Amino acid sequence: MSDLTDRAVIAELQQHIERIEGPRGRARIVLPFGISEIDRRLPGGGLALGALHEVAGGGNGAVDGAAAGLFTAGIAARTRGKVLWCVTRPDLFAPALSQAGLQSDRVIYLDGGDEKTILVCFEEGLRHGGLGAVVAEVARLPMTASRRLQLAAEGSGTIGIALRRWRRQTEASDFGQPTAATTRWRVSVLPSTPLPVPGVGRPRWLVELIRCRAGESADFELEACDDTGHLHLPPDLVHGPGQAEGGRRSASA
Repeated sequence: MSDLTDRAVIAELQQHIERIEGPRGRARIVLPFGISEIDRRLPGGGLALGALHEVAGGGNGAVDGAAAGLFTAGIAARTRGKVLWCVTRPDLFAPALSQAGLQSDRVIYLDGGDEKTILVCFEEGLRHGGLGAVVAEVARLPMTASRRLQLAAEGSGTIGIALRRWRRQTEASDFGQPTAATTRWRVSVLPSTPLPVPGVGRPRWLVELIRCRAGESADFELEACDDTGHLHLPPDLVHGPGQAEGGRRSASA
């Protein structure tokens, strides 16, 4: 068999494999955090667009829940286009989202009333294809629903973020159940950055990447999103030790 024939056969096989694998077999576009300590642990060097991700607060209180919301807003702020944000309760504070870089004129708010409706709107928003990001606040995320959301995101190239919020302690355990999400994040509030003078320093978060498909888990101590949606390494960790106290991996690792 000639070299020309060999190349033709190989090309045909590659096309056949691509048709079988679909979007999952293609190179994904990513949204880098701009912090090498995070990006190098994510496949492709950033947060995958055209994929479903999960974010939750590290505790059961409103403070960690708010931090998770602002972390999500920072990601959405760095995408292009309108952002659909689906809620079941009208307690989203737009000025806080603006401080995390997500301006109110970019956000389309949808009050679904119940989680079943929210999941339907979430999927439809991802299938639309004309949005920068779709965020949905949900307590539970069944595997079947997460698969549909992941496929919808892959088909349109839009990033989807399931912001996990709970009204009851019993609902929090659902966050540990398997889903089709590409990454799973947990955000907790830490003491703010110390100042040389009396006052309140920049907020700090413990951001945990607790699941990453084809990647590794890690913990990061970071300063909260600025008005462009970017996170930052705290100054005292930029040149600090590679391992945080108690064995926790810091962002400088």
